[in-house]
Amino acid sequence: MKDIAELQKIANRIRAMALTLAHNANESHSGGALSMADILAVLYTEILNVEAIKTNRPDRDRFILSKGHCCACLYAMLAEVGIMDKDELMQNFAKNGTHYFAHASHTLPGVELSTGSLGHGLPVACGMALGAKKNGLGLKVYCLVGDGEMNEGSNWEAIMFAVHHHLDNLCLIIDKNKMQALGDTKDVLCLDPLPEKLASFGWNVCEIDGHNISAIMSAFELFRNNDGQPFVIIANTIKGKGVSFMEHNLKFHYSAPKDEELKQALEELA
Repeated sequence: MKDIAELQKIANRIRAMALTLAHNANESHSGGALSMADILAVLYTEILNVEAIKTNRPDRDRFILSKGHCCACLYAMLAEVGIMDKDELMQNFAKNGTHYFAHASHTLPGVELSTGSLGHGLPVACGMALGAKKNGLGLKVYCLVGDGEMNEGSNWEAIMFAVHHHLDNLCLIIDKNKMQALGDTKDVLCLDPLPEKLASFGWNVCEIDGHNISAIMSAFELFRNNDGQPFVIIANTIKGKGVSFMEHNLKFHYSAPKDEELKQALEELA
C-alpha cells in the first residue's frame, strides 16, 4: 500500500499529463478531468487489480467512466500504471486516424465502455454487476459519473434497477464538482438533498471530501464490506482542482490551457 503523500503525487502527475494532452490537442474538459484525479489515483493503485485488467481476465473488477468527455485523466491514469502506452498516448491523443479519441473509447486497453453520451455508464454498470452475480463471479463494478450527469433520467432508472436486484457489488461514484456545461449545478437543475434522495431509493450512501486521500480509501473499504444494497460515494470535489486559476472556472469546461497557462499549471502541480 502506498502512503498518502505518494498517492497525492500520483494524482498530480495524472493531472499534469491530462492537461498536457488537452493542450497539445487543443481539447476541452480539463476542469472535469482534474476534479476526479484523486479518486482515480486511489482506485487504480490501491483497489483494482491492474494485472487482471492488463490480461483482460473475466473475473477482473470493472471501472466505467461515464463522464467520458473527461477521458484525458483516465488515459493518463492508465498510462501511469502501465495499461496504456504513454508515448503512444502523448503522440496520438485526439488525432485523426487513431483510436485515442477525446471521449473514452473501448477500443483502447483498459477502457471497458465507450462513453460520452451522458447517462449511459451507470445502466451498463448495472448490467455488468447483475451478470457477474448470475454467473457467480466475485467481481465488483465501479462507475464514475458527474453531478451534472445526474440530470439524466436513465441514471435514476438505473438507481431503481440496482436496488431491485440487490446489486451490492456495484459502486457508483458521483464526482460532485458542482459545475456543468451551463453553470453551477444548483442553478441549472438542483440535485439537493442528494444523499437523502439516494438513501430513500435504497442505496447505501457515503459522502466524502473527494480530494482527501484517506477519506477516499475509507469509502472504498466500506464498499468492500458492503452487503445487500448498491453503494454510492458522493465525492465533493472542485472542478479544476490543483490549479489555482482553473478551480471552479467554467472556462475550462470548454477550453484547453494555452502555453503560459500550461506552464503555470505544471509548476503548481509539480
